[in-house]
Amino acid sequence: MHRITSASAADLFDIAATRRIEQAAASALPPHTLMQRAGLAAARLAMALAPHARTIWIACGPGNNGGDGFEAAAQLRHRGFFPVVTFVDDEGRLPADAKASLQRARDAGVTFASAPPSSFELAMDALLGIGSTRPPSGAMAEWLARMHASASPVLSIDVPSGLDADTGMRASNPNQAPASVRATLTFLTLKPGLFTAQGRDAAGTVWFDDLGCSAFAQERPTARLAGAPDIQPRTHASHKGSYGDVAVIGGASGMAGAALLAGSAALHAGAGRVFVGLLDPRAAPVDTSQPELMLRDAHALDLAGMTVVCGCGGGDAVRELLPRVLSTAAALVLDADALNAIAVDPSLQAQLVARGQAGAPTVLTPHPLEAARLLGDTTGGVQANRLAAARALASRFGVVTVLKGSGTVIADAGDEPPVINSTGNARLATAGTGDVLAGMIGAALAMRRPAFEAACEAVWQHGRIADLWPADAAPLTAGSLARRAPD
Repeated sequence: MHRITSASAADLFDIAATRRIEQAAASALPPHTLMQRAGLAAARLAMALAPHARTIWIACGPGNNGGDGFEAAAQLRHRGFFPVVTFVDDEGRLPADAKASLQRARDAGVTFASAPPSSFELAMDALLGIGSTRPPSGAMAEWLARMHASASPVLSIDVPSGLDADTGMRASNPNQAPASVRATLTFLTLKPGLFTAQGRDAAGTVWFDDLGCSAFAQERPTARLAGAPDIQPRTHASHKGSYGDVAVIGGASGMAGAALLAGSAALHAGAGRVFVGLLDPRAAPVDTSQPELMLRDAHALDLAGMTVVCGCGGGDAVRELLPRVLSTAAALVLDADALNAIAVDPSLQAQLVARGQAGAPTVLTPHPLEAARLLGDTTGGVQANRLAAARALASRFGVVTVLKGSGTVIADAGDEPPVINSTGNARLATAGTGDVLAGMIGAALAMRRPAFEAACEAVWQHGRIADLWPADAAPLTAGSLARRAPD
């Protein structure tokens, strides 16, 4: 068993692949082995989370997830704890392994009750596992609400009840506040839904136990966790030309700040030179403390051989320059208003596809609404399956797509599984942080990193800065984010 952190690089498997791995393991092992191992792992983590607990409430459902809870209760009772089990269904409907674990819990002297205990030091959610397609209702919904309302830690077994393990969408109460301390122990495989969309809030700290079955995990992964990038130190024998030129195109009337944020981010992320081409040449510099940023009229910039970051604060004015940008930039990041312009212009879409077919490094950085416009979908449709949306955009245009949000998804047009990034937090929910990310990706591209690698590295670093931001410091603004050099 080990904890999954933002530095963890790991394969993620969807429900179908997990079921196949489970079946292969179960057929090779003695009956009931997997549930006994899962219950023991859950009991061990429960003891670590609440070593001095008097009462541990375990809410069990009607399937094998409930069986894992019964088995954990038996193990806890054998070790001197006092688990109280609530069970929502007719035991006659339980699968065979779950029935066996129910009997083991009874034989161990576990207390069974029709209602949750009045007080408890830890709650364990073993109600609905990865096979459930229905939202929790009735007693299940009441018990989950009770867990969330409590100040005691909550440990979910395999996945939080009601969470889609593939997509990270909750079946009900999508904005429900998580318990004060939340953890999930997932078995056999890591599931993508734990790390994107609503999954991160629902799951809390994720722990993983393969139940000794790694030899059976021969499936192709659905996605991967990014993990910490391997960044090589710069050589002494280098100069500004070694790290490339970035040109930021944006800053229409009243929006110069967005372009300057992207330029500042590219500068602090290590680009050799940064030009900021303002679409409103009358705009006065907003930040005179960064003379390294070379301000230009966007229309006069020579983009040949440059990495271009286009769209930050571009407004409608950016549309005029997009044909030249798409045909000229050596490497390209398209953000914000550039994406909106492409979404409504078939000729620009054709140019973008042609770039992809030519192999020109190109990264799109949409948030869910921008992705929906490009796909002809709704924001809800994109969020309902973020992995599929990112893959669809990458495939349609032949580019690398960075679908921003909780658990940012990075996908390319090839056969490699998409990557889910696990750094970042709600400190990034402020204006301008997307412009900063675009600039950071631009800097990585300017250093001639492959587009997919550059995007993964910059997204990880962008979130990492927010994760390391001191809790007692001033709020994290986009300007502060841009100036904080990645570690």
